[in-house]
Amino acid sequence: MIENLDLSMVNWARGQFALTAMYHWLFVPLTLGISWIIAFYHTIYVKTGNEEWKRLTKFWMKLFGINFAIGVATGIILEFEFGTNWSNYSWMVGDIFGAPLAIEGIFAFFLEATFFAVMFFGWNRVSKGFHLFSTWMVAVGSNLSAVWILVANAWMQHPVGQAFNPDTARFEMQNFYEVAFSPYAVNKFVHATSSSMMIAALFVLSISSWYLLRGRHLVMAKRSIVVAATFGLLASVFTIFNGDESAYEIAKVQPMKLAAFEGLYDGKSNAGLVAFGIVNRDKKVYDTQEPFVGYNLHIPGLLSLMANRSFNSFVPGMKDLVYGNAEHNILGSAQKMERGKKAVASLDAYKKAKKAGDKDAAATHLATFNEYKEFLGYGYLQKPEEAVPPVALSFNAFHVMVLLGTLFPLIFISYLYFSLKGTLVEKKWLLGLGTITYLLGIVATQAGWVVAEVGRQPWAIQGLLPVSVARTNLTTGTVQATFFMFLALFTLLLIAEISIMTKQISIGPEEN
Repeated sequence: MIENLDLSMVNWARGQFALTAMYHWLFVPLTLGISWIIAFYHTIYVKTGNEEWKRLTKFWMKLFGINFAIGVATGIILEFEFGTNWSNYSWMVGDIFGAPLAIEGIFAFFLEATFFAVMFFGWNRVSKGFHLFSTWMVAVGSNLSAVWILVANAWMQHPVGQAFNPDTARFEMQNFYEVAFSPYAVNKFVHATSSSMMIAALFVLSISSWYLLRGRHLVMAKRSIVVAATFGLLASVFTIFNGDESAYEIAKVQPMKLAAFEGLYDGKSNAGLVAFGIVNRDKKVYDTQEPFVGYNLHIPGLLSLMANRSFNSFVPGMKDLVYGNAEHNILGSAQKMERGKKAVASLDAYKKAKKAGDKDAAATHLATFNEYKEFLGYGYLQKPEEAVPPVALSFNAFHVMVLLGTLFPLIFISYLYFSLKGTLVEKKWLLGLGTITYLLGIVATQAGWVVAEVGRQPWAIQGLLPVSVARTNLTTGTVQATFFMFLALFTLLLIAEISIMTKQISIGPEEN
């Protein structure tokens, strides 16, 4: 199945999909998070009748609409790429992966789209109550869309509720409830949406801070900041706690990812969490080089606590997960490859025997396949070390995400403190920092997705389907051409968004 594998094509296909996903994720967090903040602003206006809150709500709605339109364009392309670049994947898991995407399209998208027009154009055309209801429904619909996308992604990271059909060579859904409500899926949705709320709050802070520094729209900016900072503080604290729960789930189902983003090559009891360190990029899982260059600082026992809820517990390193560790009953990828190759060979023999009409031989080979089928994906790896993801990229992305994630609550607290004291306008240093916080938020959320996706390589479906098998049989030149075409298209869309956004921000809210 992979004898004529063109690694260059696979890597370009990976790059193209990563490019599309990262551009798409520039827009999604803001859409998810600011829809809730706008709903709060709108609610305050309806409750108080204060026209200043109406101006404020309409202003943030405009920015939401601009971002929403660009995000939809990149999202559509992203879904099409499953068929263009990863046709084997689409064929093998379509029964499972297609279900949440179909629900997202039929239910959440239509719910969102139905009320979108009312939210934007319903001012003075429908009752205040129904208009407010429409705003809340747009927020609900946006986040319901995210539910099903994240369920699909979580299944790729932790495939549950499915069975492999040897007759069709496809993975088929057995239990929709397990797919939709697996702990991994729940944690992924909660973490992604709570962090998106935090990003949206940073967006409001950045623009409002710019207005305060310019001495423009002071009342609107101050009111926007108080609500957004409160919202952002709650979301950021929740994101931190949920991030810990996500790491605990990763330790159970993707221990290699955990080891990679902590640069842990040798398993340890009472393993420490890296507070500071520079990864040795030349280090390989099979050599004796030091994993870090120069000085590094670990917080004793914290990684063990995060992974197993016990300070003295053993956390497997990449060497344990590649070559095995009998003492801790860990089966390495080397051993899994042996079993996986038996699964691949018996599956092939089963198909041939069935085609030849030899029922006894087919039954024997099927029994062998069922014995080793959980290791099927490992049968397509060429060497055990392929199971190790890019360590330096995973490590750096994780620690950038964590560093910025701990900074944001301090920023929100500072804004609330000085807002309540009535001295925020005087704190030019804080407002200056505030104007760039949204960019820092984008860096943090992009780093989070790098951890999630790079950390699970080489798998399209964890443990069951390598990326090298999931590919479409395209030439490298074809994928390269579309890569640069999409790069140009997405860059133009991004420039368009920034241009329209900055123009609208420069204009500001409508004056009474």
